Amino acid sequence: MRIAYLGPPGTFSEEAVARCDLAGGEEPLPCPSFAEAYDSVVDGRAGGALLPVENSLEGAVGTVLDLLVLRPGLQVRREVLLPVRQHLLARPGTAVEAIEKVLSHPQPFGQCAAFLRSRLGAAAQVATHSTADAARQVAEGPAGWAAIGSRAAASRFGLAILAESIQDADENTTRFLLLTGHDEAPTGRDRTSLAFTLDRDRPGGLYEVMGELAARGINLSRLESRPLKQALGHYVFFMDFEGHRLEPAGAAALEGLRARAHRFYLFGSYPQAPAP
Repeated sequence: MRIAYLGPPGTFSEEAVARCDLAGGEEPLPCPSFAEAYDSVVDGRAGGALLPVENSLEGAVGTVLDLLVLRPGLQVRREVLLPVRQHLLARPGTAVEAIEKVLSHPQPFGQCAAFLRSRLGAAAQVATHSTADAARQVAEGPAGWAAIGSRAAASRFGLAILAESIQDADENTTRFLLLTGHDEAPTGRDRTSLAFTLDRDRPGGLYEVMGELAARGINLSRLESRPLKQALGHYVFFMDFEGHRLEPAGAAALEGLRARAHRFYLFGSYPQAPAP
């Protein structure tokens, strides 16, 4: 099974692919963007795409959530929780004080904001497609450039680690979802993901949706909103709850949610990942 992810090799996404816990024999397929990885499953070039949806420090990965709603059809088969350690990488012999430009994916900049303010406040921050791409550019670029990325990226591109674990908190975990053509059968410890919109002219709509879960003793594990990209004030709500869509309580709750939602998107049920 080919699993698409945000490449090139050396990203945290590649590390997460190895933790998918499938039957084995997965072939990583690096892609230049989240959208390309997603589309590779839609058009059959890959059997699945492993994409990050949230980080414990920076919150939701909006680009991926938008894909789930704007290009519906894929289902969640697995979730992966990956502890993330961000390091400051540069060519050997570089001093932190000599760094003029820091390159990385936008997410690590937020995860390492305190370090960047205190140690590299004057350095320019340049966003790249991935942490591995940042490391590659630093390896090929002029002196005075640095990247934020993984230990694997440092090794792959021959960079030195100038500062270790520069994220703002030790508890820095990224949650990935493996998107395929189907979800999984019940295991007894599952999670269900979905999204919905509400009729803006109906007061109490979100309260009623929450009631469908509460009335059945179902634990809500995540709820957040994103702009629907139509007009100001139009939102889509993303929800995770504990339980499987085929279990009686979960099935009844989903039926109630469908009836109360304006638009409804079911992303499937899958085993809960163990805590890292």
